[in-house]
Order: sequence, then C-alpha cells, then structure tokens
Amino acid sequence: MENQVYSMPRIGDKAPSFKAKTTQGEINFPGDFGGKWKILFSHPADFTPVCTSEFMTFATMEEEFKALNTQLVGLSVDGLYSHIAWLRAIKEKIEYKGMKNVEVKFPLIEDITMEVAKMYGMIQPGESATQAVRAVFFIDPNDVIRAIVYYPLSLGRNFDELKRVIIALQTADNFGVALPADWRPGDNVIVPPAGSCGVAKSRMDGDEEGVVCHDWYFCTKPLSKETVESKLGK
Repeated sequence: MENQVYSMPRIGDKAPSFKAKTTQGEINFPGDFGGKWKILFSHPADFTPVCTSEFMTFATMEEEFKALNTQLVGLSVDGLYSHIAWLRAIKEKIEYKGMKNVEVKFPLIEDITMEVAKMYGMIQPGESATQAVRAVFFIDPNDVIRAIVYYPLSLGRNFDELKRVIIALQTADNFGVALPADWRPGDNVIVPPAGSCGVAKSRMDGDEEGVVCHDWYFCTKPLSKETVESKLGK
C-alpha cells in the first residue's frame, strides 16, 4: 500500500482538520477552537535543549496569547508518555533565563505516525526524515491559515516575533490596513493601494485626513497604540 501523499497547506487555505491525542486529552483540530486564533507549532523532539527553551517560553507567555484570543497547540512525533515525562521534567528540574517551575498547560499532540506532521508539511526530508522542523502556523478564527514560519532544527524561534505576527494580523483585519517593515503598535500603518486614479490623486492632494503619501503607491497614516490595543483579541 502506497503512502499517502499530502500537499503542504498554504496561506489562504483552510487549516487541515484532524483528531489527535494530546497532553490535555483528545482534540479535534481546529474545530475545538472555533472563534479563536490558533498557533499550531511543531518541535523536533522531547528532552532536547532547544525545544525545552521554546516550551518554557511559550508556557510563560501563554496568558499573553490568551489575551489575544489565541490558542497554543504544540506537536512532535514523540509519544504521549514521553510528552508527559518531558513536561514534568521541565516543571521540576529546569531553570532558564529566570523561568522556573514552568507548567505547560496547552495541548501537546502525540504524532508517532507523523500523519499530522506530514499533513502540515512539518517533515522536511532535507533537514530530517524522522523529526518535525520548527514550523509555526497562524490560523484565524475562521480556520484559515494566515501566516507560516519555518525554522531549522538548530535554531530556536523568536517569540517576540510570533506574538507580533498575531497582533499585526489582527490589526490588519480590524482596521483594513497593511503594515510596514518592523511595525509595532503605535507606528504608522500603510493605507492600501488606491482602487482608482481618482482616489490616488485625492491622497496625493492630501484630501484624506491624516494620510501622508511618499509617492502615489506608498501612503501612510497614524494609528495610535491605544486604538490598536482596544481591538486586540476581539
């Protein structure tokens, strides 16, 4: 019997659905988390140092993600008992960068068969045929994949950036804007390109309040940090 071939999901696709055992019981993903943003992320293996630093960081930041209406869900190709033993060891033994007694409360998926990892393109044979790379899928409340980030086995993720991506995606949706390089709440935002020459001329003439055009295709406007934050998680 031939192995099933999966096409890696892309930005704009519906998140592939699956049922799985986790450290928090069985889940039906993404259906169990309807109405929430989801971060589905994979790690190569339990009881490894880079993964340990990442799980401690994610667990420490979990309340920050909850405030953004975002559910964290982890995955590796290890078994459930390995997951449980590893998370217990993290809580009881590991102290790192001021983090200690860290309890991981979000679900960690058992994926011994690698079915979910293959479904989401988390197995990259050039990196490893038996371990998932550090993939991160950002999935919106409508279960649509909005962003994907990949890291190799040797590189831990930037968690400040992962949180920034969620904030930026929510801001783009809430205010119908685009966001420039290195954007943070409080920075100017980009007004989407004009749909007609008339609108473009209006912007260049300064008729749209607060809009500054650096050229016909590049217009920005202020959006206060307070305004951005008032809509986050909604």
